Amino acid sequence: MTDLAVPGVRVGHWTGERTGVTVVLLPEGAIGSCEVRGGAPASRETALLDPARTVERIDAVVVTGGSAFGLATADGVMRYLAERGRGFPTAAGVVPIVPAVAVFDLLGGDARPGPDDGYAAARAADADDAPLARGAVGAGRGATIGKWRGRAHAVAGGFGTASASADGAHVMAFAVVNAVGDVVDAAGRTVAGSTAAPDVPPFPVDQPFEEGGNTTLVVVVTDARADKLRCHLLAQHAQDGIVRAVRPAHTRFDGDIAFAVSTGAVEAHFDRVREAAADCAAAAIRDAVGGG
Repeated sequence: MTDLAVPGVRVGHWTGERTGVTVVLLPEGAIGSCEVRGGAPASRETALLDPARTVERIDAVVVTGGSAFGLATADGVMRYLAERGRGFPTAAGVVPIVPAVAVFDLLGGDARPGPDDGYAAARAADADDAPLARGAVGAGRGATIGKWRGRAHAVAGGFGTASASADGAHVMAFAVVNAVGDVVDAAGRTVAGSTAAPDVPPFPVDQPFEEGGNTTLVVVVTDARADKLRCHLLAQHAQDGIVRAVRPAHTRFDGDIAFAVSTGAVEAHFDRVREAAADCAAAAIRDAVGGG
């Protein structure tokens, strides 16, 4: 899909009956980092994104359903990229760098995405120029929110996007919202959330939550020039965006992770870009539930 604010970035979905995958394909040379605030995140290749680690450039980011099972979708994305010569060069050929994170949408049975579904999402990103679908698609297919007053009162989450400009640079955020909390607007009013009456106590003891079973995942991409450390700071600001739009956020039952990626094409004031990253993350979360 090419109707995106940051040139060279492409996004594709594979959507199943109850789960799905979303792949963000990045142009060559993109630099990325992330920040993890969840207590039990389902993730792959996030440790190498620490600013102290050697690898700087990444080829794609995968957001998937299926909890830890779904991380296998990254195998398909790596295969897709390797077939096209994309990846970290080694003596044995290229090794695509593809961090992946997952939301918990398991409802029993074997409805979980795998490598072929990851490959299909990557291919969809390159396949056409149709508008990027939002809502109950891709990794947002089985997402729910508003579980902090009991899972019986949850409502649908989803996949959303938002974009902005900052000092001549473009900033775009993608969000998959599967939070314990509700989604709120800038004034703190509920946009989408628990259907329970206000007097229902939060975090009911008779309906225990799985730690890491609820997650808000955000990917911020900008063409503003940034090294790996600055990308890490951008990821921190994306987490600020989660706090603005999800209430309560970053509970011990959420596995929240934010990525930030720079394609490096534009020189821009970094602090203005950071504020835009937080704004876009919050707006993408609201867009995921139709409150954009």
